[in-house]
Amino acid sequence: MQHVAVDPEVPAEVADLFRRNGSLLSRIRAGWTPEPRIDAPGLPVRALQVGGAIVSLLLLGGALRADDGRILVFVPALLLFVVFTGHLVAREGPLESEDTEQEVYRNARWYEDRYLLPEDFDAPAEQLRERTRKAVEYVLRSQVNASGLLDDARNSVMLPAQEWEIARLLAKLSALRDEHGRFGHDARTPEVAAAMAPLERALAASEAAVVARVEALERYAGHVAEAERAFRAHQQVELLRSRLPRYEELLAETGADALAVPEIDHLAQDAGRLERALRESVRSAHEAFRYLDGPSTEGDK
Repeated sequence: MQHVAVDPEVPAEVADLFRRNGSLLSRIRAGWTPEPRIDAPGLPVRALQVGGAIVSLLLLGGALRADDGRILVFVPALLLFVVFTGHLVAREGPLESEDTEQEVYRNARWYEDRYLLPEDFDAPAEQLRERTRKAVEYVLRSQVNASGLLDDARNSVMLPAQEWEIARLLAKLSALRDEHGRFGHDARTPEVAAAMAPLERALAASEAAVVARVEALERYAGHVAEAERAFRAHQQVELLRSRLPRYEELLAETGADALAVPEIDHLAQDAGRLERALRESVRSAHEAFRYLDGPSTEGDK
């Protein structure tokens, strides 16, 4: 599934609005504009409904106090009120859709260069973008990140920024590749081919650089996956260790403790090994994170 890419500095509610309305953003970019909204004259709909209800109640009260034919006046008035309010409610429905369109249009103009649509990416770029999204999503949703074993605060800031930067570069790369391909197709002479060769090498080098960034994110996600497996195994073994006293008590009561103690000791050793593996996998993830963070963080170690 293709997604709308949004600059992480865009307010969260606007970013969610963009992600829910990708097709509408495509129409807006193509030149579509919402029709100017013309509100119904007079009082708001709710006020009219309340006023109509009050009038109906007054008519009903008058009809109940009278013995003459006023009830015949109340019934048509009530029917008229029901039809009138039903018409107003029916008019209210499309306004919500119109409000959404107006809101998307207004924010799309305000944040014009802060979002990217699926059509901004060619097929190879879309594949790289999907790989990036999956790697970032895995890290941010991992238990080791939520438990604070990783630098969750920096992850929540840096990884979305990395995802956006990669998407931005892929969009530029896709546009240049499309332009380059159309130009080369229209004018493929030996002279033009020779002039285009350096540009093709530049495109290839740029793509390789972006691929390297995506692979670095995937390596980081791979280290996090190792830490995740160790973390879950460590949790399970610690749960087993918490139950050891009950087993030891049973073994002592049955006289089988001499035979089983070595097996229980293995469980404790396994827990120790898993704890060391967890620490090592988390350390490896931190190393991969520092690589993603760039050389400027070397002095922070």
